[in-house]
Amino acid sequence: MTDAKPCKKPWKATVLTLYEDMFPGPLGQSLAGQGLKDGIWSLETVDIRGFASDKHRSVDDTPFGGGPGMVMRADVVDAAIGSQMAENKGFPLIYLSPRGRPLTQKRVRELVSGPGLILLSGRFEGVDERVLEARNVEEVSLGDFVLSGGEIAAMALIDACVRLLPGVMGSKDSGAEESFEKGLLEYPHYTRPREWQGHEVPEVLLSGDHGKIKAWRRAEAERITKQRRPDLMAGAVREED
Repeated sequence: MTDAKPCKKPWKATVLTLYEDMFPGPLGQSLAGQGLKDGIWSLETVDIRGFASDKHRSVDDTPFGGGPGMVMRADVVDAAIGSQMAENKGFPLIYLSPRGRPLTQKRVRELVSGPGLILLSGRFEGVDERVLEARNVEEVSLGDFVLSGGEIAAMALIDACVRLLPGVMGSKDSGAEESFEKGLLEYPHYTRPREWQGHEVPEVLLSGDHGKIKAWRRAEAERITKQRRPDLMAGAVREED
């Protein structure tokens, strides 16, 4: 009798938040939701307010130096982070922040290659800088805009990761030609009907010539990228001859 092989643990996302009820939200639907149901990945939420030390469960206070709004306290946030470090040893600790480095598909692939991640969702004017420095928190931004809190950004980051996990998308090739996978934006897509409101599907896509179709798609991806995101062109992956 042979010993049973240990089951691989699912990829895990842990979210530190003041609003646990927001989860799983959209992550419980579609591909991510099915993957969650199938045990391909797991989701844990941690209520930051549970680590407050006063009877009012205060998590924020007025900023030193004055100014509008409130700031999340270092001691409370640090206690919440510390509660997860032992169980999730080696997990990247990420704070969703508009001042962070822009999230890229490359970074998403790196995060998926590990066992999971811990996400800190801020509120108010943000988090006391001292805890970010003490915990060596990685700050990540979804773009040059501001949200009411980090929860929606956390969901977007988790979704970007989860869809790359084996077994989540129907075909292993589904994501191979999407935007950013080769450093380019994605080429246009067409389906039935062949003619719609006077607009025809490009003839090359109806030719059955896979070589010509591949070349057309590459050319279209380059055209769109040059037009909309010329900054990406230098890092684009060249097609093999």
